[in-house]
Amino acid sequence: MDSIKLARREKDMKSASAITVSHLGASYRTVEALRDITLKLEPGRVTGIIGPNGAGKSTLLKAMLGLIPISGGSAIYEEKPLHDRLEIVAYVPQRSQIDWTYPATVWDVVMMGRVKKTGWFRRFSAVSRRMAADALVRVGMSDYGDRPIGQLSGGQQQRVFLARSLAQEAEIFCFDEPFVGVDKKTESIIFNIFRELANAGKIVIVVNHDLGESITNFDDLVLLDKELIASGTREAVLTEENLHRAYGGKVVFFSDPIRELAA
Repeated sequence: MDSIKLARREKDMKSASAITVSHLGASYRTVEALRDITLKLEPGRVTGIIGPNGAGKSTLLKAMLGLIPISGGSAIYEEKPLHDRLEIVAYVPQRSQIDWTYPATVWDVVMMGRVKKTGWFRRFSAVSRRMAADALVRVGMSDYGDRPIGQLSGGQQQRVFLARSLAQEAEIFCFDEPFVGVDKKTESIIFNIFRELANAGKIVIVVNHDLGESITNFDDLVLLDKELIASGTREAVLTEENLHRAYGGKVVFFSDPIRELAA
């Protein structure tokens, strides 16, 4: 990275704000899903949200964005509730929550990322079309523009939704389990783009169910089991005590170096 790019990145990082989550809670009817979550999500970092099944990983993301009711607390960005700043948020839900039978092409899906900038029922500008085309190039899907989204593989579909988020020009990127059912090529492309976004001072938050080798791609981690077990750097979070509290029993995962943690 040359000195000009480095200086620009440092300037972006200094001007960027963190997301401050304070005492956030959420329930589904009478079942408590999240309890008193307090943490910061920093710009310029790729942050993974991890924990066992039912730990509240996706719930935390949705609660922060105001997509589900909360029982208390807040998520604040630049002195405003994050749910009031959704115009600067790119959110990609789990693939299982998307209707893949909807009659849309790859190009249609990526152009949806420009709707907030353009406005409903207005023609897309040449700038918007160029940004959508550039986004498809970045994810390696430029040859698939006319393909119906439902005809793609899982990995290709995930890349298209990543392209949509890039076209949106967001400040905050939220991905809910983007690596489920994708191939290694797609995983590598996605992590490379996450790194580019973080290097540009963006906030990148990823719900991740896997404690495998890919965990080393995250700068920071949030470890949940309905309550916050730990948050911070990967090294600070992935301790034997923290993992035992979250998972119990025996946990095998890859980090640097490879370790096996037992109860």
